[in-house]
Amino acid sequence: MSRDDVEPVLQLAFLGLGSNQGDRLAHLRGALFALACHPEIEVTAVSCVYETEYVGPGAQDPYLNACAAIRTSLAPPVLLAVLKGMEARHGRLRDGDLSPRPLDLDILVYGENVNGDGAPILPHPRLRERAFVLLPLREIAADLPLPDSGETVATVCARIRRQSGPWVRRLAGDLFAGNGVEP
Repeated sequence: MSRDDVEPVLQLAFLGLGSNQGDRLAHLRGALFALACHPEIEVTAVSCVYETEYVGPGAQDPYLNACAAIRTSLAPPVLLAVLKGMEARHGRLRDGDLSPRPLDLDILVYGENVNGDGAPILPHPRLRERAFVLLPLREIAADLPLPDSGETVATVCARIRRQSGPWVRRLAGDLFAGNGVEP
């Protein structure tokens, strides 16, 4: 059996999608379409879209956020590079993590991987602090145990929702609508 005959191992991963510049919904849909068209990525589920207050220093426009579940044979650093390329094609400038952006794509969870010193850090280091990530992630993976703690997404989401914090509201509509892609 040659190396070409070996089936690639597919990992389940969860991505965060965000945008607060330009046509925010079009940026999210464009990213989702690009993910679905990538030969080594299969989009298996997508959350609703949430509008959220900016979290960070200074003032910025509200974000649109969503989460997607994917299956991929790409290793985490390669997947991260693919996501950063998508961000760049949507006009994101690398001028700081807290700057406004047309597109922000993050790996939230990648299989059972726990990596605290690599790129990317897995699970995402601020996942538990952000309702704008946990609410859409709960829609598609409520029972998912986080690989570093074993707590489910639903448990962590319930804890953060009991705290006061930035506003988050679910929007009507389908992220896939109008782009010809079905999960």
